[in-house]
Amino acid sequence: MAIERRTFLKAAAGTLAAFGSARGSERAGPKRKLGLIGCGWYGMVDAKAALEVGGVEIAAVCDVDSEHLENSAAEIEKLQGARPKGFKDYRELIDVPGLEAVIIATPPQWHALPFIAACAKGLDIYCEKPLAYDIREGRAMVDAARASGRVIQIGFQRRQSEAFRQAGEFVRDGKAGEIVQVDVRIHYRAGMRDAKPQEPPASLDWDLWCGPAPKLPYSPNIGHFAWRLEQAYGNGHLVDWGIHLIDATRVILGESMPRAIQAVGGIYVFKGEITTPDILTAHFEFARCPVIWSHRIWGAAEYAPETSNGIFIRGTEATVFATDDRWIFIPRGKGERRTIEAKTEPAAGVRHMADFLEAVRTRGPVACTPADAFRSTATVQLGMIAYRVGARIIWDAERETIVGNPEAAKLLKREYRAPWKHPYAG
Repeated sequence: MAIERRTFLKAAAGTLAAFGSARGSERAGPKRKLGLIGCGWYGMVDAKAALEVGGVEIAAVCDVDSEHLENSAAEIEKLQGARPKGFKDYRELIDVPGLEAVIIATPPQWHALPFIAACAKGLDIYCEKPLAYDIREGRAMVDAARASGRVIQIGFQRRQSEAFRQAGEFVRDGKAGEIVQVDVRIHYRAGMRDAKPQEPPASLDWDLWCGPAPKLPYSPNIGHFAWRLEQAYGNGHLVDWGIHLIDATRVILGESMPRAIQAVGGIYVFKGEITTPDILTAHFEFARCPVIWSHRIWGAAEYAPETSNGIFIRGTEATVFATDDRWIFIPRGKGERRTIEAKTEPAAGVRHMADFLEAVRTRGPVACTPADAFRSTATVQLGMIAYRVGARIIWDAERETIVGNPEAAKLLKREYRAPWKHPYAG
């Protein structure tokens, strides 16, 4: 973990230089050919970030929705002057001659198979978080990445946040004293769409969209973008959004994975609309200190809304609060609190993409490897497993299994829907 942390700090410190190098390479030589798998909202955010960094051409795009495919191809053509080839099946995209790297920005049930196929093709990969839908998929992906030897970055963009970086240095320098507890939260009001089962849009191949996951009746509340709060696809707010702050917490603390996890909550407000908790508290027992996650997605009108999204690090000498663009430390006793504004420029997503493209150019390290992304992803997945079984679960990190709870251990792997086959062979 110490090696991972040093790699992260080195990568974060060099991101601006990487951005300049990538822009320089755009002027100096041929552009690297990228493919985009999943070109909805965030897929296009990633594609635009790559084009902003420079030195690349989006040569091909892939999506199971023909409307997404057409709109993204047209927008990319306006941005880069050349229209990318369009495909419905990722297996056709990765066969495009001259392709050097792919961006994977699909819902989580479609991360593992394209990722492993791209590794086998010898392509570099930028894959969005979470690493995988289930923990066994994640292990298969880490093994494939290691065997391929390719440059692979996972989309934990907050590893580029100046505020989290500075707060982390403050904590690691011992200025907050011994850390005794960390509280992590993202409270917000979720926007609900129509949850009534209905026919999918004519442009959308719903069967292929569901892929290896269960095929539920389509509704706008579990389709594009809204899948995040559906257990079968996004697995809830902790896994979808909270994972960013759990990852940032792990980096700040220099921790690997928790040894025990318990979680309580439920669906109290959005009954019949979502299948993951709208209120949840999860207790992660890391070696250094407990980390407590909480969320409420039915109301963001906080008494102190400025702290509704962030990390409280509570030490014997000071408490530190960190969020995307600022951090605050409050000394014990009568010391004066201090707020440090730390806006990330360019934006964290662009910096993270620049870090990846620089690593592609130099074959150097990235800010977030698949192995480290596995730790953060598995941590939040274990939180949801603990919630589902209603028990405190023990995680054996060396054997990567849940000890003494067969019901929970079964949830480490979800069987695939035919004809797809789960990639984990262990």
